[in-house]
Amino acid sequence: MTQIGDRWLARAAVGARLHAGPPPRRTLRILMWHVHGSWTTSFVHGGHVCLLPVTPDRGPDGRGRAATWTWPDNAVEIPHEKLRHTDVDLVIAQRPHELDLAERLLGRRPGRDVPAVYVEHNTPKGDVPLTRHPMADRDDVTVVHVTHFNALFWDCGRAPTAVVEHGVADPGHRYTGETERAGAVINEPLRRWRVTGTDLLPLIAQSAPLDLFGMGVTGVPARLGLPPDRLRVHEDLPQHAMHDRLARCRAYVHPIRWTSLGLSLIEAMMLGLPVAVLGTTEAYEAVPPEAGIVTTRPDRLRAALRDFLADPDHARAVGAAARAAALRRYGLARFHSDWDRLLQEVTR
Repeated sequence: MTQIGDRWLARAAVGARLHAGPPPRRTLRILMWHVHGSWTTSFVHGGHVCLLPVTPDRGPDGRGRAATWTWPDNAVEIPHEKLRHTDVDLVIAQRPHELDLAERLLGRRPGRDVPAVYVEHNTPKGDVPLTRHPMADRDDVTVVHVTHFNALFWDCGRAPTAVVEHGVADPGHRYTGETERAGAVINEPLRRWRVTGTDLLPLIAQSAPLDLFGMGVTGVPARLGLPPDRLRVHEDLPQHAMHDRLARCRAYVHPIRWTSLGLSLIEAMMLGLPVAVLGTTEAYEAVPPEAGIVTTRPDRLRAALRDFLADPDHARAVGAAARAAALRRYGLARFHSDWDRLLQEVTR
C-alpha cells in the first residue's frame, strides 16, 4: 500500500467510525479554549466536563466561561497554574498555538501523552487550492472540520481527518415577517469588506431595505452612503434580542463570499426566515431549494428578496421549510451524537 493510500484509509476509517453506531458513552474531562462563542455554546451543552482556561485579564488564551451566553455547570473555569495537576482525558485545539500551550500547561504532549483533536472552523486562506493545514505534518492529532467544504479544500497532509457538522441551539420559531425589510448578520463588515460581501450591500439595498446586525456595524451606513430607509444597523445586540428583531424581517440575506458556514444563516433558518444566500463555500449543502435561493448571481439574489418582500405568504411558507431543513441537519442532538462517537474513538 502506498503512503498516500495509507493516509486515505486512515481518514476513511475515522469517517466510518464516526457514522457507525454509538459506543458506550463516558463523560470526558476536556481541555479547550473559549474561542468561537456559538460553537463552544453548542459543544458545552453536550455534557462533558469542559475545562476552560482563565487568566486574570480574560485575554484570548484565558477567557473562561462566556459572559453573553448561558452555559451549563459542566463548563468549568480553571486557572492556568492548576492545569498541571488536573486530570485531562482530551485536548481540543482550535488555534495552532494551543497545542504548544497545552503542553506547557499540562506537562504532557497532546497527541502523544494525552489524546487531541484540532477543530478547523475556517476556510483556507492564501493560495486556496494548495493551502496546507497547520496540522498537516502530524499523524497524532485528528483534524475535525466543521463543514465538508473545509475538508475538501484544506490540504491536511498525513493528519487523520473527520467532519462533524455544526450544531445550533434552536432559538424557536419566532418569525413574524412583519417588517418589509431583509435582515443580515455580519461581524466587522468594514474590516472584512469583500470577504463578508459588504461591498454588495448597496446593490442589495436597491431591491430590499436592510437591517444589519453584528459587531462593528455602526459606521457602515456612512461608509456606504446609505440612508436609514435603505440600511439600519443594530450594534452587537444580545443574542435573544437580535433573534427577536431579526425574526420581524421578511427575509434573510447572506452575502458572505468566503466563510466556513455562517451560523447566523442557520439561526435565521431556525427562526423561520426564508433565505437568499450567496452560493459560495458550504451554502449549497446547507440550504435546500425549498428553503430559499442559493446563487452566485447578485441579480437573482435581489429578485428573490423582491419576491419575498412582495408576497408575505410565500415568504412564510419558504421560511417554514428553511426551519425544518435547519433543524433536521443542524440540530444539537445530531451534533452531540456525532461528537460523542468521535471523542470515544480518539480516547479509546
